[in-house]
Order: sequence, then C-alpha cells, then structure tokens
Amino acid sequence: DAEVSIEANPGTVDVPALGRLRELGVNRLSLGVQSLDEDELRLLGRIHSAGQAIQAFHAARQAGLENVNLDLIYGLPGQSMATWRASLSRALEMGPEHLSLYALSLEEGTPLASRVLRGELPVPDPDVAAEMYEWAEAACAAAGYEHYEISNWAREPRFRCRHNLATWRNEPYLGFGAGAHSWAGGRRWWNVARPADYAARVMAGESPVDGAEEISPALEMAETTILGLRLLEEGLSLARFRERFGVGARQQYTAELDELSALELVELDAERLRLTRRAHLLANQVFYRFLPA
Repeated sequence: DAEVSIEANPGTVDVPALGRLRELGVNRLSLGVQSLDEDELRLLGRIHSAGQAIQAFHAARQAGLENVNLDLIYGLPGQSMATWRASLSRALEMGPEHLSLYALSLEEGTPLASRVLRGELPVPDPDVAAEMYEWAEAACAAAGYEHYEISNWAREPRFRCRHNLATWRNEPYLGFGAGAHSWAGGRRWWNVARPADYAARVMAGESPVDGAEEISPALEMAETTILGLRLLEEGLSLARFRERFGVGARQQYTAELDELSALELVELDAERLRLTRRAHLLANQVFYRFLPA
C-alpha cells in the first residue's frame, strides 16, 4: 500500500515509458506542467508546450496511472489574471487527482531572476499574486478539490500526497541518490549532488554524504510547528507535540500564540493549532515568530 511517486517533465514521457514505470510499481505521477500558456512556458525556459503537457496527462491515463498531480506556478513576471485563470481552468478540466499551485520564487543566479534584475522583465507584483491565489482557492473549491495544505489540493483525501504529509508532520525520512536529503535523530544530511560522484563513492564502498547539520530541540520544535501549520485542516496536533517534546505547544509558545490569536492569524482548540483563513496569504508572517532567536 506504499505510495510510489515519480516526478516527470511533460516533454519527456509517453505511454510506453509510463507503462514501464507502472509495471515497476509507480502509482503516482507528478507532472511539472508549470503553465498551460505558451508564452509563459517560453519565459520559464521549459522544453514542453501546453499541448505536450496535456498529451502527457492523457498518456498517464492510458498507461493506467490513476493518481496524477499537476504542478502550476503563479506570480510570473508579466503574468495576467487572464492567463492564470486560463491555465488553471484547463488543468481543472483535465481532472487530475491532485494539484500543486506554487507562487514563483525568484532564486538569485537563475536566468529568470537575472532578467528581472537587469530590467528585461517586470518585477512580479505580490498583490496580483495574492489575487491569483485567492481566485485559485475559489476555483478549486468549486471544482470539488479539498485545500488540505497551503499550496496543495486533492480531489479526495486518499489522493493527498502521502510522502509530503510525512514531511509536513516533520517525520523522519531517508533519501537515496545524488543530491538526496535525509532527516532522522536530530540530524539532517545530504548526498553529493552529481550522479557520477554519487555512483563512484557507492561503488568504492564510501559514504555519499556531502554534508550534515545537527538540529537543536528548539529548532525541531519550531520546524514541527511551522510545517504542521501548513496543513490547513489537520494543523498541528497538540497531543502529538507534547508526546514528542515533553512540553505543550501552549507552554512553549505562550507569547507567540497570544499575539497571533489576537491578530486572528491562528486558531487554537483543545486538540489542534491551525492557521485561520485570513492567514493563508500571511503564513510566512506567522511562521517566523516560532523560529528560535
């Protein structure tokens, strides 16, 4: 009953390839569609077209994959509400089991960020991005999708992304392969990034680990709280927090919770701590308050 999920670029898959993956046990596919607008795909430097993205989705269906996620990005430089609505509407018409909708993050040193810095592209407008997010919330709800995590929607609870649920609950995980990250026992570590280096180390009987960091109890508590708050319905389980850390979240974060409750950004009952609807767009303003000094 394990979730076996794989990510794929829509321009690199077809029915035979997906069929072979299905035979190997893959039961969930995440397609990096990003947009269904041709101009936006070119802006992002994607190798696929909107038509190829749609074909990839239908190929997954023909291959027998019954749990498909589509990734889309909003808040692109120059993106309009009209193009965002068109992309998401087309994605909803396709009927995937899961949608991941992410705000663009301009990473320093990337081609897109460099073009914005040089003035070749407009700086993304955060107010427009907020409107896009709110429209997406309404559109996905109208289409019958459950908004279970800040950036993720599922058609039914059984289609929630199970490996990410473990991450949002801050449970231990092991990563295998080049660049993979792991977390367990108060320690995070990661492997060398280049596949050739990873293979060479493993073949030589050497550890592929490239670096590690110790996670203090205070940071683990903060990360558990922040990640738990990303789960909109489930939130942070107060009983699970106390069992894990030997102290209640109310005791640990009295001042923070009093302030956030007064601002109507979190709601606290006998069992759970959750973000309010108002806080969906202000989540980072909530999260940083839990980080240790």
